[in-house]
Amino acid sequence: MLTAFTAGLLLITVSELGDKTFFIAVILAMRHSRRLVFTGVTLALAAMTILSVIFGQVVSLLPKVYIHYAAIALFIIFGFKLLYEASRMPSSSCDTEVVDEAKEAVEKADAQLPKQKTSLAILIEAFALTFLAEWGDRTQIATIALAARYNAIGVGVGAVLGHAICTAIAVIGGRIIAGRISERQLTLAGGCLFLIFGILAAVEGA
Repeated sequence: MLTAFTAGLLLITVSELGDKTFFIAVILAMRHSRRLVFTGVTLALAAMTILSVIFGQVVSLLPKVYIHYAAIALFIIFGFKLLYEASRMPSSSCDTEVVDEAKEAVEKADAQLPKQKTSLAILIEAFALTFLAEWGDRTQIATIALAARYNAIGVGVGAVLGHAICTAIAVIGGRIIAGRISERQLTLAGGCLFLIFGILAAVEGA
């Protein structure tokens, strides 16, 4: 349980900082109630985590040898992919492409809603934008892989807590730190973490 919790917490916390959903939360928090944005974003990420864990449990019904090598392959591939992406990023700034994508998503959602938004409308906007942005993301696939190998409850609780921590950082201090985030360093750390999980999966299997 503790191993699963730690794995979920570390993987999500490192991978989600500076991600598209992080900047969506930052932008929404600048325009609306921080409490409502935090609630909507966190609920969306929690729902996505629960779905990923459930899918991971379904995957765990497959032969263990398949799960073992698939998990190793996923972590190693994601690790090298992130390291490659980090090598092509500027050294001291956030990824402007990710920020622009987040801004575009928020602008489109705002255009479809009335200017005077109710609390429920803000919650729904934060939930929908975050859920759609997170769908198919590498952290979702990694959560599925972790849930297939480790204790599902531990992975789920750790991942939800990791998401909540990142969302709190985005909502409370996002405006201050967003421009100071080194996307390259975060991506590099995420790549190393994925490789470590891949190595650990291989060693545990051996």
